[in-house]
Amino acid sequence: MLMNEDRSWREGNGLIMNKTNKWKQLIQNIKRNIYILYLAYRHPETPWYAKAFSILIVAYALSPIDFIPDVIPVLGYVDEAILLPLGILGAFTLIPSQILQECKEKASQNSSKLRKSWAAAIVILLVWISVAASILYKWVI
Repeated sequence: MLMNEDRSWREGNGLIMNKTNKWKQLIQNIKRNIYILYLAYRHPETPWYAKAFSILIVAYALSPIDFIPDVIPVLGYVDEAILLPLGILGAFTLIPSQILQECKEKASQNSSKLRKSWAAAIVILLVWISVAASILYKWVI
């Protein structure tokens, strides 16, 4: 009986480890995609609108300021789990496929990491302030 309980605990622990590995892989994919967007932003042939959207997504990802603060249980991670991947997907659709493929190849060759940036936080803060100001302006006038 003890051996069966030990085996079931190990199997359950393996399930947890598999889910943990899936989350780690998901996070690594998001980080890689953010780096791909950064490379696409720096690519000279990327259209201006794709560059603008890409840099907003990269700045948001690197910014310590979140749309929904992480201290709010469950909802705090919605932006990292849902909003950020949707932004990445939207940016990928704006970037021409040959440029995107080239940036993916560069990202796989170079394992450079982007870090949290206070400059990115200021950009995101200015974007939120301008959005809030425009909404208030529409309501007041």
